[in-house]
Amino acid sequence: RAGVPVVKDLPGVGGNLQDHLQLRPKFRVNQETLNDQVGSWIGQIKIGLEYMAYRTGPMTMAASAVCAFARCVDETRPDVQFHFQPLSTSGTPAVTTDPYSAFTASICQLRPESRGHLELVSRDPSVHPKVHANYLSTELDCKVAVESIKLARKVSEGSALSPLEPTEEAPGKQVQTDAEILEWVRNNAETIYHPVGTAKMGPASDPEAVVDHELRVHGIAGLRVADASIMPIITS
Repeated sequence: RAGVPVVKDLPGVGGNLQDHLQLRPKFRVNQETLNDQVGSWIGQIKIGLEYMAYRTGPMTMAASAVCAFARCVDETRPDVQFHFQPLSTSGTPAVTTDPYSAFTASICQLRPESRGHLELVSRDPSVHPKVHANYLSTELDCKVAVESIKLARKVSEGSALSPLEPTEEAPGKQVQTDAEILEWVRNNAETIYHPVGTAKMGPASDPEAVVDHELRVHGIAGLRVADASIMPIITS
């Protein structure tokens, strides 16, 4: 369809696309966060000077201050990962800090079931292929997304955070039913840029496999693929 001559027909090329989807519920608090520090040029200059003088301050820390693995649906092992960040952002991609004090409880499902594919639309290498991620296309992925938002809310209401008096900013208290939560997720979730799987490793007997265990493309001598696309299943 794209007008590219076929040298070897491997049906798995471009298929089996997997990625981690990021949910970003955020909560206002009554204490200063990075939003306040980086929200002005003066604040940014202070951060830079502190790092230059003492090697301390926000420039010495990772974006996420706390990481946690939790069980939302799977009762035998963690199925979501939380990254708690002392900041909150708006926009897509999220590049603008909010003008109020807040933290984000970033969530991703560790082992999503949803599978997408890439579609070649032109023989011109400068034309990007279409990416059909198919996020939230299985019942399990939808359920994990909804339950993870509920868990983030439960954490925000816990005694450990009560001195901060968290107030939910997003999704917001008006989003209550499972259907409403899922709709918010569909409209606001973002990729974490972990795409894998479109040149799946596997034996030649697997019709969806593209490369073997030495990354050699099946049926084409002298050609290998060496990047994350060869991963059959996304890492958790």
